[in-house]
Amino acid sequence: MKTKAIAPKKAYNSAIENPIMKKPLQEKKYNSAPKVPEQKQGEQVRLNKFIANAGVCSRRDADKLIEAGEISVNGKVITELGLKINPKDVIKHKNKTLRREKFSYVLLNKPKDFITTMDDPEGRKTVMDLVKKAGTERIYPVGRLDRNTTGLLLITNDGVLAEKLTHPSHHIQKIYQVDLDKSISDEDFEKIKAGIILEDGSVKVDDIAILSKDRTILGVEIHEGRNRIVRRIFEHLKYDVVKLDRVMYAGLTKKDLTRGKWRFLSDEEIRHLKYFLK
Repeated sequence: MKTKAIAPKKAYNSAIENPIMKKPLQEKKYNSAPKVPEQKQGEQVRLNKFIANAGVCSRRDADKLIEAGEISVNGKVITELGLKINPKDVIKHKNKTLRREKFSYVLLNKPKDFITTMDDPEGRKTVMDLVKKAGTERIYPVGRLDRNTTGLLLITNDGVLAEKLTHPSHHIQKIYQVDLDKSISDEDFEKIKAGIILEDGSVKVDDIAILSKDRTILGVEIHEGRNRIVRRIFEHLKYDVVKLDRVMYAGLTKKDLTRGKWRFLSDEEIRHLKYFLK
């Protein structure tokens, strides 16, 4: 079956449409982080959620800390899960008093040659070098983009949201522009569309389109989160991925966000993310 190339402009506009809402999320510019509702005064909250909100780890890992006896409440070591605490309670982890951090949500258009990690013992450039001025909160990347992959990366201290975004059950949609070293054949295009088997199991993209007349540029929509999954799909069929750019992530786009730059998410974007991940 012959595959019809899609005009690049049309395909790109399609790629950056928000799949969650009927219209794209509004992207407002902020000089400082937008305000997000904090815990109401006097409201009880689960201990694991408080630990996650303090920027220590995800809620799931917080449960492990509790079970291991590493958390104390008002001087008493707590090992039971599901405990709710009050705002005036003193929560400690390894003798350090925890305080709920102000949530920060930063969207970065990652350039090439930056690694997605908090720091690097080899002294290589990391994505955290690019967001130094985003605030004093201890934010961290959600998921990974390899060193040579560019595009959208969310960086936050909201452990609960980060855990949901990376959990396979939520099927987070990602759209990539893939530049190949040679034209893709009709046969290989159909193989990818139908699903192929890699060394760690089968994989099927949600959608794929040809974006250039020479058939070397493609758009790929996928919710898989396995390591280097897009590159591996094409390498399996003997193509080299020359460029790989993530143009959409969980309904967020890089419209008006140039390479190497970042911005805070708007309140509306944050609300839509949390609503979608309920």
